[in-house]
Amino acid sequence: LLASAPPTESDANIMRAFEAGWGGVVTKTVGLHPVVNVKGPRTKFLRADNGNSRLSMTKRPDTTLIASWNWELISDKAIDWWLPRIESIKKAYPRKMLIASIMAGSGNDKELNNWQDLTKSVQDAGADGVELNFSCPHMDRVDMGSNVGKDKVLCSVVTMAVKEVAKVPVWVKLTPATSNIAEEAEACFLGGADAISSSNTFPSLPLVDPQTLEFEMNVEGYVSSGGLGGPAILPLSLAKMAQMTQKFPDKEFSGIGGVSSFDHALSYFLLGCGTVQVCTAAMLDHAIGPNVIRELLAGMTAFLEKNAERGWNSL
Repeated sequence: LLASAPPTESDANIMRAFEAGWGGVVTKTVGLHPVVNVKGPRTKFLRADNGNSRLSMTKRPDTTLIASWNWELISDKAIDWWLPRIESIKKAYPRKMLIASIMAGSGNDKELNNWQDLTKSVQDAGADGVELNFSCPHMDRVDMGSNVGKDKVLCSVVTMAVKEVAKVPVWVKLTPATSNIAEEAEACFLGGADAISSSNTFPSLPLVDPQTLEFEMNVEGYVSSGGLGGPAILPLSLAKMAQMTQKFPDKEFSGIGGVSSFDHALSYFLLGCGTVQVCTAAMLDHAIGPNVIRELLAGMTAFLEKNAERGWNSL
């Protein structure tokens, strides 16, 4: 699947992704509150010089991708913009999986009602499921995103509220910024979650440019924590997933973090994930990853053919 991120920020991108061969897409997160994103670039890519130790987000030749870094908020398009597009996407691609990522606040009945309203709206528009965003590390409100995912009570209460009205599967996307993510996963399962997605990006800061003495990502000299993704977080995300799948071997999981090849995806499958989501690699490949999905499918086919005699017929 394509993960909830810039590659899934529009109906045009989502339909291009389905044409390219992706089996499913999680939309960019939709909310009810007004969203104003930061000025300037929202995502940059950290690269290492080949042959020396320099790390920088500056574009230059002869480098290797280390990570992505972003401080982008959720979709700045209103729910009324999204609903007819979800409907048209499902009509055009009825056999593809379309999961709507949603987010509201927490701590009072009004916000719980917002979660329910979002759920009813996207499922009525045709979404195959919802993914609750408890994981964004840089929201513009303290009652949203990873601050929900760090609170076991809120994880359970919000999930329970959504399940009261959901007619489609409910996934919960958790933040990796906790000491034992299995505890938050348990709270979500107690609330009725059908599956857990993990990991979102890891809280981090951009590097300081030694020439300007400013952060490589800043707005008028100011910076805040953003999210680190891409290859650098693959081992970390696998460790988070292992904490959950070992404690809940009979539950459903969707693996996210650092996937750009089938070998990476296989690690998540072997840990117990039923699906795997991709973001950074797709962003760097025509925005929606046509070559990435082609290589993922080819890698899976080759793996199954090679291991057929050992009983591997599907994943």
